[in-house]
Amino acid sequence: MQSFAAEDSRRLLARMRSVMAGKGTAQARLDKTVRVIAEGMRADVCSCYVMRAGEVLELFATHGLDPEAVHVTRLRVGEGLVGEIAAHTRTLALADAWSHPQFVYRPETGEDFFRSLMGVPLIQAGRVIGVLAVQTREEREFDSWQVETLETVAMVISELLSATELVNRGELFPANGNAILPQKIQGVSLNQGVGIGFALLHRPDIRIGRLVSEDPDAEKVRLHAALDVLKADVDELMELSDIKEGAHSRDYVDVLEAYRMFAADSGLIRKIEAGIDSGLTAEAATQKMHEETRMRMQQISNPMIRERVLDLDDLVSRLLNGLTQDHVKIDMPERAILVARSLGPAELLNYDAKKLAGLVLEEGSSTMHATVIAKALDIPVVGQVKDVLARVDSLDSLIADGNTGQVIIRPAEELKEIYAESANALARQKQAYVQERHLPSTTLDGHCVSLLLNAGLEIDMPALAHTGADGIGLFRTELSFLSAAEMPDVREQASLYKKILMEADGRPVTFRTLDVGGDKILPYWRASRVEENPAMGWRALRIGLDQPSLLRQQIRALFNAAAQTSLRIMFPMVSAVDEFVAAKRIAIDELERRRAKSVPVPETVLVGAMIEVPALLWQIDELSDHADFLCIGTNDLLQFIFAADRSNSNVHDRYDVLSQPVLRLLRDVAESLGETQTEVTICGEMAGRPVDALALIGLGYRRLSMTPAAIGPVKRAVRSTDISRLEPFVRDLCNDSRRSVRSKLRGFAQDYSILLS
Repeated sequence: MQSFAAEDSRRLLARMRSVMAGKGTAQARLDKTVRVIAEGMRADVCSCYVMRAGEVLELFATHGLDPEAVHVTRLRVGEGLVGEIAAHTRTLALADAWSHPQFVYRPETGEDFFRSLMGVPLIQAGRVIGVLAVQTREEREFDSWQVETLETVAMVISELLSATELVNRGELFPANGNAILPQKIQGVSLNQGVGIGFALLHRPDIRIGRLVSEDPDAEKVRLHAALDVLKADVDELMELSDIKEGAHSRDYVDVLEAYRMFAADSGLIRKIEAGIDSGLTAEAATQKMHEETRMRMQQISNPMIRERVLDLDDLVSRLLNGLTQDHVKIDMPERAILVARSLGPAELLNYDAKKLAGLVLEEGSSTMHATVIAKALDIPVVGQVKDVLARVDSLDSLIADGNTGQVIIRPAEELKEIYAESANALARQKQAYVQERHLPSTTLDGHCVSLLLNAGLEIDMPALAHTGADGIGLFRTELSFLSAAEMPDVREQASLYKKILMEADGRPVTFRTLDVGGDKILPYWRASRVEENPAMGWRALRIGLDQPSLLRQQIRALFNAAAQTSLRIMFPMVSAVDEFVAAKRIAIDELERRRAKSVPVPETVLVGAMIEVPALLWQIDELSDHADFLCIGTNDLLQFIFAADRSNSNVHDRYDVLSQPVLRLLRDVAESLGETQTEVTICGEMAGRPVDALALIGLGYRRLSMTPAAIGPVKRAVRSTDISRLEPFVRDLCNDSRRSVRSKLRGFAQDYSILLS
């Protein structure tokens, strides 16, 4: 028997359905709807605010406030409680709204007598389109069913607002008003290359015709039937012959395996069933789960967690297709530039890869699964292109510049010709890099510079053969933890690490132990509190030492995987020598325990540390006494040195790594480690940029670890360099006080015919 809360919710939704299906203008139906909601929620006030141009929330309908305030009261996003809800895309339930620091009093509304407030965002297609709020005279503690009911109601209101278009779409996206003139939008490069073609709009959002149901059991049957079809679709993708063949088969298979696990996530299914119990249809409950989960996941700053949002989008799109029987044949133009808000891997594979010339996303990251697939298919990708779907029409001429992160809409013919030549040159260059992968990374005067890869998943390993890299300089073990549904046990970890070592085929692999915590929150591990400065908080080795069983299990898994072969273990976020000694002691204890039990052990075990905490710079000599090797993580180290968060767009470019303080710092570290004969690798982004790599080589570094795409360009620079000329020049640059010496280093390269891409 359903609870009273569920019955109450279904009764309210049934009344809303009658109002929404009735006659009258959209405004009249919205006016009636807020009255029905107020009565159903036993509230004195219900108000609906709608987003207008310029991110302004306008009061569009109310029951309980002064009707004269309708279309008069406006709040900016972030202003007042309503603006707060819209800005952070989260529900607020306050017994005493007036005491909240964000409360703003608007006298024209007549809200003097209402103390409590509960408000939820109205969301459509991933965007906040308004806010729905209820208020009461007395101070009321809103319970969980009331919050759930208002969130369910908000989903229905969002559909009403979207279907009736109370606010013209062109008002919110004025850039689309002139569809003739060319436009240039800056995004972020996710995969290099240049795509020239015609826009193919990916529209996964499906119009849900029926929102309210009267038979929850029947809706659950429909849901599970659609889920069975969804799982079968993924299995079919796994079995496609064109996926199984080719150099990138493992990329496809691993991504789709993770995708299949996500499709069977029982937690998501339970949320949909809860929506059905509240009175929604299977489609509406699925959409409600999608919007709520999507917004919650987007609040997490860790990219591996955020990119799971894109898998969720893909799954929901397919599930809604199954529920609505909405199967549309994709008609693709030749040289199609696929434009989407977000994209899942299976959705991308639905398109004919031979016709795809590029991919443009409003969201996206370099490690999202669709990007992984696009890289395997050698498709240029530009992500984080704001409002591109609103600015582009189907079959518009497009240029997707994956080198600069720019998207050009309706470019002039002359510009297309210039880009076409650039694309041809890039294709020739890529082919040249492939042909050079077997050449040694040796300078003109005979110095060997080892070029290694940064990796984190099994799908990264084929790049060893494709690039000719010397090994894996940094394997980020946390990526498999972050993408897993639950904490991997010793057996699961060992299985992955063994595969990595087998794929490396004798080339060295440096495994960095778990670097989670701070902003890298495991989805199955709840942090005790949110840290204000997570980059410098309780993370990485600090967690491992405070919870040694976690670190011990990972070390045990690494020993299991590397039995009778060589193993390299590296500890991250070391800030003091005694921390490293304590961590190394755990590894030694585990090794001695295995030997005592006659359990197979690695032939050799080397233990190193990452230098990314500035305090360690003054402990180099002592650390070298205990560490077999060191690795400089320039990304974290330099953001700490300059107190500039590299993820903050306001400050991330406040300094150049090719400046006097950085060069002097790296020079001093290289000299100290040279005296102790300690192996050192640079593994930050700096190592993968040819000009920066020249500076590092000139300072004495001979091991650089980078992304696969950087190997070819850096190798070409190395092979055209004479270190006997480079070193004294870079040493002189250490005394140059200008903000950046990048131009001087480029000039040197040009003078001595060093090849820079």
